[in-house]
Amino acid sequence: MSDFDPLTFDPENIDPEELAELAGEEKDSDNLESARTSLDDIAPEHRVPEGFRSGFVAIVGRPNVGKSTLVNALVGRKVVITSDRPETTRRDIRAIMTRPDSQLVLVDTPGIHRPRTLLGRRLDDMVDESLSEVDAVCFLLPADQKIGPGDERILRKLQDQFARTKEEPTSPRYWRKPVICVVTKIDQLSKKKLVDKLIEVDQFGHFSEIVAVSALEGDNTDEVAKVLINAVPEGPKMYPDDVLTEESAEQTIAELIREAFLEELNDELPHSLAVVVDDIVKPEPGETDENGNPAKAHVYVSLYVERDSQKPIIIGRKAKNLVYVKKRVRTAVNRAVGMRSSLDLHVKLARDWQSDPRALNRFGF
Repeated sequence: MSDFDPLTFDPENIDPEELAELAGEEKDSDNLESARTSLDDIAPEHRVPEGFRSGFVAIVGRPNVGKSTLVNALVGRKVVITSDRPETTRRDIRAIMTRPDSQLVLVDTPGIHRPRTLLGRRLDDMVDESLSEVDAVCFLLPADQKIGPGDERILRKLQDQFARTKEEPTSPRYWRKPVICVVTKIDQLSKKKLVDKLIEVDQFGHFSEIVAVSALEGDNTDEVAKVLINAVPEGPKMYPDDVLTEESAEQTIAELIREAFLEELNDELPHSLAVVVDDIVKPEPGETDENGNPAKAHVYVSLYVERDSQKPIIIGRKAKNLVYVKKRVRTAVNRAVGMRSSLDLHVKLARDWQSDPRALNRFGF
């Protein structure tokens, strides 16, 4: 039998003997029908146009340069929380961008910086691990900020992992994998200053390609997508078209709640907050509440702070902050759970958890 290629396989035109062989059975009408039905079920997952591209792209940069905003713009829907505060992203979050000719898994990484806590060191290690698994890298530099020591540190990290040391930085062969620089927040600069910035960026990194974008305004995000698609190899579709993220319902809800607190509270406190969804309890089919309405799911959440003095700040006067957060995330939580839900928030103490290895393990870091 000829070699089986799932990318070009067409169950409608397959030879019956080949179909029987694929099914592991002799030529038999019942077995053939069973095999055809089974293959019909999986065939759509593999049917992609010739030249279809797929791969993993790491989104890297200093804290608060717009990584999550760019990911959301590329996917076309909010799948990653955003905030003006640095260090918003605490995990590698994988968002899936699917187009007729391609599928990219965008790995939104924590901002790379000099770590001050055990949590920071673990996040830095997480970035290194992500970089080892991707097909291309998207390095973000903000147009409205000077290239600084933090950017130089990231460039050295990328060079250590992806540069060919025997090649000159200006050589097309310098990078073993495509390293694309996306200059963000271009709406903050005049055209002349933007040109000067792009020249500076080119001299700084000698990147595979440079693209300027304002993800917040939607300017040039299609060009970013085009460049990233061309940077990954041809390959099969990895996820169904309607899947936008690998995040579980628990992870999504925890991030939504943390985002709400980031917006509501001031300065450093949100970074002392860890959110853990302990359980999601769904009602039995047909179960109703005391008023005869369909019963809600119950979502139990623990909010961990590092000091006792932080508890009243999280709770707020007369529980104002807890009430605000519940209202803020209600619709999104219902969507994540798949039904109407009630949110049960409990504030707890995990002293100095950002430097406590046992606490970090428990919280999934």
